[in-house]
Amino acid sequence: MSGLRPAAFVDRDGTINVERHYLGSPDELELIPGAAAGLKHLREQGYALVVLTNQSGVARRYFTLDAVAAVHARLAEMLAAEGVTLDGVYICPHGPADACDCRKPLPGMALKAAADLGLDLARSVMIGDKAADLGLGRAIGARSVLVRTGHGRAEEPTAAAQADFVADDLADAAAWVARHPV
Repeated sequence: MSGLRPAAFVDRDGTINVERHYLGSPDELELIPGAAAGLKHLREQGYALVVLTNQSGVARRYFTLDAVAAVHARLAEMLAAEGVTLDGVYICPHGPADACDCRKPLPGMALKAAADLGLDLARSVMIGDKAADLGLGRAIGARSVLVRTGHGRAEEPTAAAQADFVADDLADAAAWVARHPV
């Protein structure tokens, strides 16, 4: 054992909250039913809870970094009301054509979180609704779970091959993680 904690790296839009096309306002934030319970279950299993989210709306000038921060502040409030705290939120504000190392499926956000928070990537799990989320999980040597919420159901026919498990939602993903400890 390394002494480092495992993390549950979790996508934001479509995994924790209802998918909105370029969510830029805290007023539009709505938790997916069972998402907070899933996060709580992951925390109870000893996982650090880290949100990793591509936010290309910043690069596209649909909203600002301050708007993203306001959404995350509201997300923290909503989760706290359910007894959940996050260990970190990492964003990639770049567009698909930008030369960055943080846009999923590239591992930059997870590597930064691991360095900042003392995380063991090999004992971690990545949970999300897109192939890019699963690709990031593979890039860091973590298990990957595709959820059918958000874009997950539409991506399942092609993305499922990258997943260790396909879950109905975040609560189902957390239950699978509990049944399959590393």
